[in-house]
Amino acid sequence: MKKFTFAALAAVAAVMMNSCGNGTPKANLKSDIDTVSYAIGMAQTQGLKDYLVGRLGVDTTYMDEFIKGLNEGANAGDDKKKAAYYAGIQIGQQISGQMVKGINHELFGDDSTKTISLKNFMAGFVAGTTGKDGLMTIDSASMKAQEMMRSIKAKVLEKEFGANKKAGEEFLAKNAKAEGIVTLPSGVQYKVLKEGNGAIPSDTSLVKVNYEGKTLEGKVFDSSYKRNQPTTFRANQVIPGWKDALTHMPAGSVWEVYIPQEQAYGERQQGTDIKPFSMLIFKIELLEVNPKK
Repeated sequence: MKKFTFAALAAVAAVMMNSCGNGTPKANLKSDIDTVSYAIGMAQTQGLKDYLVGRLGVDTTYMDEFIKGLNEGANAGDDKKKAAYYAGIQIGQQISGQMVKGINHELFGDDSTKTISLKNFMAGFVAGTTGKDGLMTIDSASMKAQEMMRSIKAKVLEKEFGANKKAGEEFLAKNAKAEGIVTLPSGVQYKVLKEGNGAIPSDTSLVKVNYEGKTLEGKVFDSSYKRNQPTTFRANQVIPGWKDALTHMPAGSVWEVYIPQEQAYGERQQGTDIKPFSMLIFKIELLEVNPKK
């Protein structure tokens, strides 16, 4: 059977229900049009209840209220004023039921005692929608939101994973005094295991390397040696600490590199082994710079 759109069905429903009010319409199948209209209406509800509950969060205890709103919407026809109002209701419910909950989880994790300000969220949302009385442009708001969300999230994560940050700082402070350790301006440290005399990559150079990465606790989380396959990439396509080390490293060298958390993944968790604020230790063997294909 041809799949009808909700817009087309609304036109049919408006004819069927224009005297029904907000109650449940009563079927009266006197003609073929009556019958096909009823059949189309029922056929279109396949999976609707699951959608209402699963996607829209409707409590089936209040199905009478859903039917009331359904009738009002269907009977609105082409009334642009009512259409705008109903669209506002729908988006407002998405804000309450999905957006705010999602943002809260992104910022505060499972801490249900914390929430963003719905009042200020709506003030910004309305200003952006209408283009009036905005305190910032949409582009600057997007940048500000990303910047502040990252900052707020980092503070929340630091309460849980602050010990990782402290342990890394203490290790690097002690390690800096050890024999053979060189500290770069970024805070990245390295120890030469094998001295090379080849070309030193620029940040856009293609490099071919073997490496092994481990956490401060000694957990190996990645190793090209175990795969028995060197990897090739551009020096600026990796974490900042890697790029900094590579752009000081002559080809043929093997270094042990100690990367502060802010030059690694910072507050981001990577897989199961790299927790937020973890400093990382790598053995890096620079095989070639700009290798031939």
